[in-house]
Amino acid sequence: MVGLSGGVDSSVAALLLRDAGEPIAGLFMQNWAEDGSGDCRAEDDRRDAVAVAGRLGIPIHFRDFSGEYWRGVFEHFLAEYAAGRTPNPDVLCNREIKFKHFLDAARELGAESIATGHYARVEQRGSRWHLLRGVDRGKDQSYFLHQLGQAQLSATRFPLGGLPKAQVRRIATEAGLPTAAKKDSTGICFIGERDFREFLGRYLPARPGPMQTPDGRVVGEHPGVFYFTLGQREGLNLGGVRGFAAAPWYVVGKDVAGNVLYVEQGHDNPWLQSQQLWSEPAHWVAGSAPAARFDCTAQTRYRQADEACEVTVNDDGTLEVHFDRPQRAVTPGQSLVLYDGDDCLGGAVIATTDAPLELRLKSQTP
Repeated sequence: MVGLSGGVDSSVAALLLRDAGEPIAGLFMQNWAEDGSGDCRAEDDRRDAVAVAGRLGIPIHFRDFSGEYWRGVFEHFLAEYAAGRTPNPDVLCNREIKFKHFLDAARELGAESIATGHYARVEQRGSRWHLLRGVDRGKDQSYFLHQLGQAQLSATRFPLGGLPKAQVRRIATEAGLPTAAKKDSTGICFIGERDFREFLGRYLPARPGPMQTPDGRVVGEHPGVFYFTLGQREGLNLGGVRGFAAAPWYVVGKDVAGNVLYVEQGHDNPWLQSQQLWSEPAHWVAGSAPAARFDCTAQTRYRQADEACEVTVNDDGTLEVHFDRPQRAVTPGQSLVLYDGDDCLGGAVIATTDAPLELRLKSQTP
């Protein structure tokens, strides 16, 4: 069962499996509705998925997972923003929807395995299944798939894992697929092209407050601390502030309780640097950690270059991670994903770091 999203990647994944002689069908998932009721907001994608299935001559099924998405992904998304963190809903969507509810639906329809258009690879070595990076490092999506485990990987195919994106486009064009020239979707799926602040404000009414430097000088007013994340430059509307040099400003901290947004000048200013982080309990692709303490590389955001680090696994499953060099804008709520070469070991949600302002705000919390 191929998850047909109406995009070019899933279309080519279905084409490759069909041409390899696999007995396949498609399934279109509706994962978002404004109020969780099932009101469809993706008619264009649905029509494209139907057109692709028709072109390939395969049956297509439809499932509405918007209620499951609301409860399993969106409510968590809102809770994280309300707590001042920056969540990654794509990670939860993969774990809760695409490789849980979709997999269950596929099996109910008689499929033995599922396939998606993700740029990643699955490899079996002995009795263990491994999640590997996609060959096209610019498109690799293993970061978003690190919460998958042995049961999901054993039942999953990623036909595009060994292909560069340019070749996928070329295959789609040569096959005459109706999605060949379709633009890739970007950003958070349920927000799409809409204004993020307007969207989030529907669910988390925010109030204006001071924008100030870590040393307490007020330089402006923010519309709501929920709308900003560490390292952000856009949307601050701080041009020439009297008494300061004409240099870009960046978000360096958020005090949700005090409704203060902290900003400072300079892309690599010290307030954005941290060398150690602590995480929530980790998930391991293999089912368990490689060791109680080990060296590997890590990413604290998508498409970040690999960073060498030492990982300590605590008794409660949480992690202490020390990087070889300082990291910029490591953000609580985002995912720490660990690698051994191309092998994705697993990961965890970042809880806190040793960034200077974060340590100060923590010490002030009763």
